[in-house]
Amino acid sequence: MADADAQPLDATILTRDAALLRDTVREAGALARSMFRTELKKWTKGASSPVSEADIAVNDLLEARLRAATPDYGWLSEESADDAVRLSRRLTWVVDPIDGTRNYLNGHDEWCVSVALVEDASPVLGAVFAPTSDEFFFAARGQGTTLNEKLVRATSGSELDFARVAGPKPLVERLKPSLGEIKLHPRIGSLALRLCRVAHGALDAAFAGGNSHDWDLAAADLIVQEADGRMSDLSGDPILYNRREVTHGVLVAAGRDRHADIVAHFRNRPLP
Repeated sequence: MADADAQPLDATILTRDAALLRDTVREAGALARSMFRTELKKWTKGASSPVSEADIAVNDLLEARLRAATPDYGWLSEESADDAVRLSRRLTWVVDPIDGTRNYLNGHDEWCVSVALVEDASPVLGAVFAPTSDEFFFAARGQGTTLNEKLVRATSGSELDFARVAGPKPLVERLKPSLGEIKLHPRIGSLALRLCRVAHGALDAAFAGGNSHDWDLAAADLIVQEADGRMSDLSGDPILYNRREVTHGVLVAAGRDRHADIVAHFRNRPLP
C-alpha cells in the first residue's frame, strides 16, 4: 500500500481525473445502452455469475480510456484478471462495467456503469450511470454528490419506514422482529443503484447482504458519504478498498442519524 504519510492528492489532479471519469463513464453507458436488449453471447463465470459480451466491451472501453490517460494508476475490475500491482499504487480505478448484469440480460432497466477512483483505501471520485433512466450520480471527495448536476442529500431523521428500505428481507426483519411480516421497497437488482438511492432520498436505508465486492461498492460508497449519508459494515467500521481481499460482508447505507441507529441496533444484537 502507499505510504500513509503521503501528501494529500493535488486538487488539479483530482479535477482532471473527475472530468476524465465523467466523460468516460458517459461513453461507457452509451455503449452499454446500444447493446441492451440485443442478441448477446453470454456465459457463466465462477459458480453462478453471469457475464456477456456487453460486459467485456464496456470493460475494454473503460480500461482503454482510463488507463491510457493515467498509466501510473492501478486497475481493479470485475471483468479483468486481477493484477497485484494495484496493491502498490496510491491511486486505483475500481470498475464494474455493468452492475446488475442479470437485469441487463433479462431486459430490465435497473443496471448501471459504476467506477470509482480509490486513493489508498478510500474512494475520492465516484460515478454511477444508469443509462435507461438517465441518472448520472457523481461525487468528489469534499464536494458533495450530484444527480444529473444537481446536489442531492440523504434523508434526515432516524425513524424507519420499511417501504423505503431495500435489501435482503431476513436481514432487514432483524431490525424490528416484533413487527412480524413487513413490506420492503421492491428489490433493486443493481447493488450500486440500490445504495445510490439513499444518496438522493429515494430510500431511507439500503443493505448489502454479503459477498459484495469493491467494484459493486466503491463509487456508491462515496456518493452516499458525500450526500451526508454513511455506509459501513454493521459494526460501523468503514469499508476499505484496494486490499488483497476485495469481498465484503453485510453492509448498510443510510442518512447519518438513521445509520447510527441501525449500527447501534446490530452492535447490541449481532448477526449469528
